[in-house]
Amino acid sequence: MTGPWRPAPGPVVCVGETMAALAPDPPGPLLNAARLRLSVAGAESNVAMYLADHGVPVAWLSAVGDDPLGHRVRATVSAAGVDVSYVSTDPHRPTGLLVKDPGPAGTRVHYYRCDSAASALGPEVLDGPPVRTASLLHLTGITPALSDSCRQLVTRALAAEPGQRPYAVSFDVNHRAALWSDGSAPIVLRELADRADIVFVGLDEAQALWGAKLTPQDVRAVLPRPRILVVKDGANDATAFTGEGVHTVPTPPVTVVEAVGAGDAFAAGFLAGLLRGATTTRALRLGHVTAASALRVTGDHGPLPAPRETEALLALSAREWAEQGQ
Repeated sequence: MTGPWRPAPGPVVCVGETMAALAPDPPGPLLNAARLRLSVAGAESNVAMYLADHGVPVAWLSAVGDDPLGHRVRATVSAAGVDVSYVSTDPHRPTGLLVKDPGPAGTRVHYYRCDSAASALGPEVLDGPPVRTASLLHLTGITPALSDSCRQLVTRALAAEPGQRPYAVSFDVNHRAALWSDGSAPIVLRELADRADIVFVGLDEAQALWGAKLTPQDVRAVLPRPRILVVKDGANDATAFTGEGVHTVPTPPVTVVEAVGAGDAFAAGFLAGLLRGATTTRALRLGHVTAASALRVTGDHGPLPAPRETEALLALSAREWAEQGQ
């Protein structure tokens, strides 16, 4: 009898755009900000940096402009332990920029990424290193919305059937409504996600895309093909649907400073657990622990707990895990 499916151990490649990011310092409405703090932000590089924190060999594959912001982006991701040697520099296109606007109802993000260096990425990046030697390729639903060539990249990466690709593919739906002005997001993201091996989707974004009253079980009916589907329900829980059954782990309590980046952190923690041979429940817990690191900071990338603290959390009984903070 075979055990549960998991990607083969080995290097991970995360493909997608990372931008320079400006945010009010201290946090507050952009309109009244006297100072802005410069950092970097990108869903795929967030995953890469957290995977590196967990000791997983990982490369980030992208493009930046030949400008100070591009150099800052590359240096920041590299400093986190991610291999950036395959990131190209485009002398004709700029590095993308986002500006955060925190407010009582949450953080609004303004994007300045039209014709950015990363938007010119295409399917040819899949032909060379580091993709050819990857065990796992991580993509998100942001990339196919950036340009026709970026959509071709993601479509080609998912063209072959699971099990017939040289690498497994994880896909975070990461719906950004502002990038899908043509209204095609529900169809395109469903088609792409359903071809991946591992899929991450928030219940709220699944409801926005495919039906306001969807339950996690309904989302599985929408996306029946992935070997592993993880449905995240914010502060409530996360549920993984696998060939071995359904696994739900409650979200532990955490004081939220800013929610941006938490989904990327969760994906990285879950993937790190799978690559280490963890059970699905333990991988979900590691996802929660990693997400909490992002929730506690204003940037997208926060420090992980000490290894001993993480191990203690993963070793809790189901009852002890559920009773945290009570």
